[in-house]
Amino acid sequence: MTETNGSRPSVVVVGGGFAGIHAAKALDEVADVTLVDPSDTFLHNLASWRALVQPEWLDRIFLPYDRLLAHGRFVRDRAVDADGTGVTLASGERLAADYVILATGSSYPFPAKTDETDVDVARSRFLAAHHALHASASALVIGAGAAGLELAGEIKTAYPDKDVTLVDLADDILPGPYDQELRTELRRQLDGFGVRLVLGSPLRALPDTPAATAAPVTVTTEAGDELSADIWFRAFGVTPATGFVTGSLANARDDQGYLRVDDQLRVVGHENVYAIGDIGDADRNMAATARLQAQLVAANLVARITGAGEVTGYEKLPPMVAIPLGPEGGAGQLPGIEGLAGPDVIAQVKGRSMLMEAYDDLFNVEPAA
Repeated sequence: MTETNGSRPSVVVVGGGFAGIHAAKALDEVADVTLVDPSDTFLHNLASWRALVQPEWLDRIFLPYDRLLAHGRFVRDRAVDADGTGVTLASGERLAADYVILATGSSYPFPAKTDETDVDVARSRFLAAHHALHASASALVIGAGAAGLELAGEIKTAYPDKDVTLVDLADDILPGPYDQELRTELRRQLDGFGVRLVLGSPLRALPDTPAATAAPVTVTTEAGDELSADIWFRAFGVTPATGFVTGSLANARDDQGYLRVDDQLRVVGHENVYAIGDIGDADRNMAATARLQAQLVAANLVARITGAGEVTGYEKLPPMVAIPLGPEGGAGQLPGIEGLAGPDVIAQVKGRSMLMEAYDDLFNVEPAA
C-alpha cells in the first residue's frame, strides 16, 4: 500500500557512518532525505590503521557529506532527541519526519575512529599519531580482536624492524564465532612478522599515558609478565552511540546500550523509527552488516512509499570476517569460499584498497589524474 498522497515523504537519517550513508543514498530518489551528523566528513575508518602508517591515505579517507546526496540535504548538527515524528538537534532545530532512521554507530578508541568533528583537526591528530609511531622503536597493542590484529599487521608491514607486542586477557586471538583454523592461520602470519603474543592474563592496569602518543610505557600482567614499549594503542572498547535517545526509545535500549529491533529493524514499539548498524541488536558490529541493514531498510521504505515490492525481514549473517595483515597478508572467512580465505584473496578484496573505491563511487569522488 502506498503511504504517500503524491508528495515525497520525509526521512531523517541520524548518523553519517556506514549504515547512515548507505540508507540516505538509497532513499535519495524517492524521499526528501536529511542526513544529520556533527562532523563535516565521513571517515572511512576501515582504512584508519593504514592511514596511521601511511599518512598519504589521509587525503583519501575523509569524504565530505555534501558530495553524497543528489536531492537530499546534509545538516551538520548533533541529535539530542528523536521519536516517531522527528528529531531534535543540539541547535534547537526540530526536523519533522515521516520516517526516522537512527544510525549513530559506535565509539571506538582513536585512531580506529575519532571523535573530532572537524576534518582538519582530525587529520592533524592522525599525523601526530603517525609521527609518534614512526619515532618509536617498539609498540604495544592491547586487544587481540580483529582491530588489534590488523593494527599489529600494519605496523610490522610498514616498519618490519619495530618490536610489536599484542596482548589480550583471552587465551587466544580473535573472539567470536570463527573457525579455529582462521585463528591458527592468523597466528602463523603474525609469528612470521615477528609479532609477540602475550595471551591469557589480564593486565593489572592500563598504561597511565595517553594511547597513540610517544611516551614510554610499562604494564604488568596478572601472570607477572612485564611489558614495555615506546607507544601503546588501545584496540578494544566498542560503545554504541545511543546516549541521546530518551523516552520510549530509551525503553528499547538493552543493558549494553543497544536498541532492540524487530525483524524489519524497527525500534521495538515504534512503527516508523529504525535502528541500523552498530546501535541495533540485530547482528554483529561490522561495516558489512551496517551496509546490508541500510539496504534492507531502504528497500522496505521504498516498498512502503511506492507500493511496489514486498517488505522483507533481516536475516543475520553467518560468521564472516576479512582481516588484512598489511596490504598483502591476512586471512578470513567469506561467503562463497569453502574453508579459509587466504592472503591472496584478502589482499584482493580488502587489504590493498581497503574498499576505498566503493566509497569514492558512493561520494562521487573524481578519480585522480
